[in-house]
Amino acid sequence: VVVAGEARGRGHARRLYEDLFDHALRAGQTIVTCEVNAEPPNPASDAFHAALGFVEVGDAVIHGGKKAVRYYTKQITG
Repeated sequence: VVVAGEARGRGHARRLYEDLFDHALRAGQTIVTCEVNAEPPNPASDAFHAALGFVEVGDAVIHGGKKAVRYYTKQITG
């Protein structure tokens, strides 16, 4: 999820995720997974996902070693 700098802090990303969680539940899914940059670092995204209840479950180096990422999951319930 990317939010323009001037639109940050207004709850857009949180509402997008809440809609995603609702859609996933209606589709019978109970886990949502996302990828966040580790290199280059993205501490704001790490904090945002932690605040939503995501938990880190793994990491990887991708694109021929040019990028490192962390994978997060969140259990969702109705």
